Amino acid sequence: MKPVAVIILNWNGEKLLKEFLPSVTANTDPELADVIVADNGSTDGSLDLLKNDFPEVRTLRFDKNLGFAGGYNRALSETGYRYTVLLNSDVETPTGWLTPLYDFMESHHDAAACQPKILSYSDKSKFEYAGAAGGFIDRNGYPYCRGRIFDTIETDNGQYDNPVEVFWATGAALMVKTDLYQEVGGLDEQFFAHMEEIDLCWRLQLTGHTIWCVTESHVYHLGGGSLPASNPKKTYLNFRNNLLMLHKNLPERDLRGALLRRRLLDTLAWGKFVATFDWRNAAAILRAHHDFRHMRKVYTRHPDVNLLTGPDGSITSIYRPDILSAYYLQRKHYYSQL
Repeated sequence: MKPVAVIILNWNGEKLLKEFLPSVTANTDPELADVIVADNGSTDGSLDLLKNDFPEVRTLRFDKNLGFAGGYNRALSETGYRYTVLLNSDVETPTGWLTPLYDFMESHHDAAACQPKILSYSDKSKFEYAGAAGGFIDRNGYPYCRGRIFDTIETDNGQYDNPVEVFWATGAALMVKTDLYQEVGGLDEQFFAHMEEIDLCWRLQLTGHTIWCVTESHVYHLGGGSLPASNPKKTYLNFRNNLLMLHKNLPERDLRGALLRRRLLDTLAWGKFVATFDWRNAAAILRAHHDFRHMRKVYTRHPDVNLLTGPDGSITSIYRPDILSAYYLQRKHYYSQL
């Protein structure tokens, strides 16, 4: 068996497969990896396209849309390669993109997962929102990246062209050790979509492993293919899942303060939507907090003392000041300024 499976999750993405899958099949070393499409119950022409135009690609067929988390969990349970790359269907891969990721994982035994540099498919000189050159979170759970803080996206001038340990690697192009993925329970299916790769990376770190961005490799990501940023469902999932992630993984001594701050900050976000008469997104925030209060009762928390905790009781890989203050008050819009 080859050491790597490159798995693309598809749901009614015939147009995306037609545009992006040719680069994956052409530029993925066939001696190193198999390319697999896991289909989440598509009702468009995706399956016919795969059968007729990509016979070399193995297809896993699911009878319904299991979501990003459920779809990948099932796909990994039905394959069993040493490494798995979770690759979005809207990613273009250049020649040689996979080898640096594989070589890094083979030579860094403490690494659980890694990502390439994620550049924009629409403007290949810029980083892409979902991952850029590696992800981090602040003490309130807000994610940001080398190359992207909130909506400020940097031009790639090689300023982050060094491999670096990060807090999270993007699900747009995530290479993970399959056995560790299974050991920590895979992606949380209660999340359905959004934030699930950050939660996964957090849990992988709690086992004593590390997460990396390997900038010798890069891919081009279209982004925004599932839900637009203004969609209330996306607002709901982002707010709810972020709260669940904090509840699951933060030590008790940090959790109470984090949830209190988030309640205040999310109230401000709700007020902004109300002030602009965006009632649907305002309602999405309220529903997110309502559902979080019920869902937190069924989640098992990690022990208070874990491998991310330093001798002074701090979470060593979390940005201690909050990124909101750094960005809006101190005007630090670039990762290099933090």
